[in-house]
Amino acid sequence: MFRIRKIYDNVHNKNQIAINHVSSILETQFRELSQTNIDRIPDILRNPFKYDFLSILYVAEGKSGRVKGFALLSHDPTLSFCYLDYLAADQKSHGRGIGGALYERIREEAKFLNAKGIFFECLPDDPTLCHDPEILKENKARLKFYENFGAFPIWNTAYETPISPGDDNPPYLVFDDLGLKKPLNRDFAKKVVKAILQRKYKDICTPDYVKMVIASFKDEPVQIRPPKYVKKQITNIEIVKDRLATIALVINDKHAIHHVRERGYVESPVRIRSILKSLEQTNLFTMIKPMDFSEKYLFTVHDPAYVKYFKQVCSNLKQDASVYPYVFPIRNQARPPTELSVRAGYYCIDTFTPLNRNAFIAAKRSVDCALSAASQILEGFRIAYALIRPPGHHAESKSFGGFCYFNNAAISAQYLSEYGQIAMLDIDYHHGNGQQTIFYDRSDILTVSIHAKPAVAYPYFSGFANEIGENAGKGYNINYPLPEKVDGQMYMKVLDNALTSIKRFHPKFVIVCLGLDTAKGDPTGTWSLNAKDFMEIGKKIGQLNIPSLIIQEGGYNNRSIGSNAKSFFKGICQSTFVLKKY
Repeated sequence: MFRIRKIYDNVHNKNQIAINHVSSILETQFRELSQTNIDRIPDILRNPFKYDFLSILYVAEGKSGRVKGFALLSHDPTLSFCYLDYLAADQKSHGRGIGGALYERIREEAKFLNAKGIFFECLPDDPTLCHDPEILKENKARLKFYENFGAFPIWNTAYETPISPGDDNPPYLVFDDLGLKKPLNRDFAKKVVKAILQRKYKDICTPDYVKMVIASFKDEPVQIRPPKYVKKQITNIEIVKDRLATIALVINDKHAIHHVRERGYVESPVRIRSILKSLEQTNLFTMIKPMDFSEKYLFTVHDPAYVKYFKQVCSNLKQDASVYPYVFPIRNQARPPTELSVRAGYYCIDTFTPLNRNAFIAAKRSVDCALSAASQILEGFRIAYALIRPPGHHAESKSFGGFCYFNNAAISAQYLSEYGQIAMLDIDYHHGNGQQTIFYDRSDILTVSIHAKPAVAYPYFSGFANEIGENAGKGYNINYPLPEKVDGQMYMKVLDNALTSIKRFHPKFVIVCLGLDTAKGDPTGTWSLNAKDFMEIGKKIGQLNIPSLIIQEGGYNNRSIGSNAKSFFKGICQSTFVLKKY
C-alpha cells in the first residue's frame, strides 16, 4: 500500500525526510547523474523560477513514510507545456504499480495546468543507437511502459543526435498529448525544444547544436512514432474527474447516534440530513469513506486527562441519560472532583453541552472524518469537505462546550502542519475560541475568525480584536468581531480583509470552519446572510487557489441550511481550480 502526495517545500520535517529519500533513489537509479543535480532538488522547490520552470515533486509513500518512488515535473506556464525530469521507483518497489500511479498523477497535474502535453527524454530502442543488449532491453521496456499511456517518441528530427559524435544511447524526445488528440504543431515544438535544450542542458549544448536540432523540425504537424508495443492505451479520465473536478466528501456515518432529544437542543441529526439532501442535487462531490484513526491524534491538541475523562464518563452513562455541567471550579481548578458527573463542570465552559453514552463515539468519528478529508487533500483533491457533527471549534485543549467535544479543525491543522503552513479561517457566527487557544503561541498556523462580537454572542469571553497571539504566535491570531446586525455587504468587506491576511501568510493549506449559522433566521445568530451571500463567500475563498479543507461547524436553521451549503460550494467551485475543463 502507498499513497501519492505532492511536496510543497523543503522546510517541514516530513517533506525534508521525503526529499532525502528521493535523493537516495536518484543516486541509486541514475548513477550518471551528478551530485550537483541531486542536491539541486530542494532549491528548485524553494526557488522554482530560478531555473526557468515551476518544479512539482510527487512522492509515493508507504505507511511508514518511506518513499517508494517519485516523479519530478517541470512546468512552463508561458509556453504551456510540462517536462518530466525523473520518474523512478526504488529497487524494492519495482513491478508494484508505483511507476504507473505516479505517471497517472503527473498527467492529472499537467491537465490541471492546461498544458498542451508532457515532453520527456527516453533512451532509444534502436540497436544502431544503443549497442549494449541489456540496456537496449531496458530501453524497450521503458518505452513500452510509456506507450501504455499514449506517450510516443517524436519522429523524423535530429533530437537524438549525440552531442559528442560517437556517443552511445542518445535519448529520444517523447511526447504525451494527454489524450487531447491534437497534432503537435511544428512552431510550438520548436519553442519547447529550444526551452529544454537551453535551460536543462545549457552547460553541454552549444548554440550551434541547439540551432541544428531546432532546424530539423520540418514536418507540419510534427511526426509521432506509431505504437510499437501496445495497441490500447491506458486512460485516466475518470481519475482526473474524481480528484480534480470534484470535492472529496466525507460524512460522519455515526453522527445520528448522538441525538440529544431535550427540547430546544438544536444540534440534531437533521442538520446533516438537510445539508446532504441539497448537496446530492449537484454533481460536485465524490463520496469518500471515513478511515479509522488512532486515538493518539486526539492527544496532539487535547489534554490526555480530558480525553480519558470524556471517554470514561460516556461509557458509564445509561443509554438515554445525559449529564449537564452544573458546578464550575472558579476558585480552585487544581483539584478536580472525584464524582464524574460533578467533574463535568471542571472540563466544560457552559451548562448546555451534555455528556451522554454516545457522545464520545460520535465525536471521535467526527475527528476520523476530518482527518480522512485532510488525507484526501494530501493525496491530490483540491477541496475536501468533512460533513460532520458534533462540531468542534469551541473545544479547547482541556475543555468542551458549545456542542463541541473535540476540535476537529485543530486536530486536522496539526496533522497537516507537518507538510506545510496552515491558515485557519473560521466563518461561524460564533468565535472559534478552540483553535485560538490551542495555537495561540504558534507562528506556523494562522488562526482567523469572523464572528459576532463577544458582548452579544457565545462564548462571550473570547474573540476580541486585541487577542493577537503571544510569544512566537504574536500577530498570528486575527479576530474580526462584528456587530449584532450584519448584512452581506458588510460581511464581504470584512471577508476581503481576512483573505488578504491569509494571502500574506502564504499557507500551503487552508482550513475553513464552515458555520452556516450566519444565515438569516438561524436560532443561534442575529445576522442576515442569504444564499447569494454564501455563494459569494465560496467564490472569494476559492479565489485563494490553495488546497482547502472545509469542516462543518454550526448552522441550525434546517429550512435554509441545505440551500446555503449548496450555494457555498457552488461558489467555491466557480472560482477555484476544482472544476476546470480539459
